[in-house]
Amino acid sequence: MEGDLLRDNPLLLPLDRHRTLYDGFITVQERDFRVRILLPPDRQLKSAKLTCCFQLRHLLRGHQHVVKQEVCLKSRPECRAIPPPQYYAQLISEMEALGWDKLLFIDDQFRTLKLNAQDSSGRQHVLTISLKSQHPAEAPEFSADLPIPLLLSWTPQTKLDQLHSRFLLVLESLTEFWDVLAEMDTQTWILEPEKPSYSDTVRRIAIANNVSIRVDVDPRHPKMLPECCLLGAEHVVTPLRNKLNANMHLWNPDCSVLHNLRDVLEIEFPSPATHEKSSFSVECGICYSYRLGTAIPDQVCNDPRCGQPFHQDCLYEWLRVLPASRQSFNIVFGECPYCGKPITVKMAAAKS
Repeated sequence: MEGDLLRDNPLLLPLDRHRTLYDGFITVQERDFRVRILLPPDRQLKSAKLTCCFQLRHLLRGHQHVVKQEVCLKSRPECRAIPPPQYYAQLISEMEALGWDKLLFIDDQFRTLKLNAQDSSGRQHVLTISLKSQHPAEAPEFSADLPIPLLLSWTPQTKLDQLHSRFLLVLESLTEFWDVLAEMDTQTWILEPEKPSYSDTVRRIAIANNVSIRVDVDPRHPKMLPECCLLGAEHVVTPLRNKLNANMHLWNPDCSVLHNLRDVLEIEFPSPATHEKSSFSVECGICYSYRLGTAIPDQVCNDPRCGQPFHQDCLYEWLRVLPASRQSFNIVFGECPYCGKPITVKMAAAKS
């Protein structure tokens, strides 16, 4: 408890090596008074003895119970962060100014608030405000489901409606990014992620059975050429990769990513209007399931007569126990479990 005493009263100094006797100054009504505090053997502040001058004793007359209560509260870590009543009154006043319809959640300790916000396209977003200590001067933490770090300027004078307005500006800066992804989500079959969130920048789009393209869109430049990776059997992927490299100069930043991919690859993507998603959800040839956790079959036998897909983990575990397989660095060489033709797989990256 003596550490609490020094932290809360930095003008006190210990006078003995056992740290049971302290001497220093405290300020009362803008005046400094000399005090001496003697801690009992158990070092509990509630049983401490205070020695002071008669002027301070006169000021404290009739308030001894308040002083004792304050000392006890300061000695309890769970009570130090309790803000004054004005804090709650101010928070309620700010919520009234913002509008109670914007408040989605507030915990019983007033430490966490969740505010609703809607961008210009009608998407609903949630801004979470976490107070570190409930003290008005402490900078809160902000979080939201966004593809970029959420950086909101804040000062102790910042109001909730100002934070909400700044959050809306961040959402508007990302509207075009979400529009680009929404077009993909509605006009193509998305293989991954299964349930996209606002923070996801990647889409894996089905092109044909066991053939897809992984597109990683830049949130700050959503219509520029994204990172693309074609996945599938080499005899199918190679012609598409050649078209992508040859027609890259045709990319038009004024058009959407999906429109450009159609022009550059010279294909039409299967859509919900023309195809069933089940035709692209081919099960793994080893575990006989489509999803293995969050992974889908993305390793395909390159023999045109086979083309069986496998999960990366399944194929790696299958090949590494076969006597005929060999490994070079992180690549395992072996035979396809279905047709016996040569097949390779990279060792799965270690998950952190």
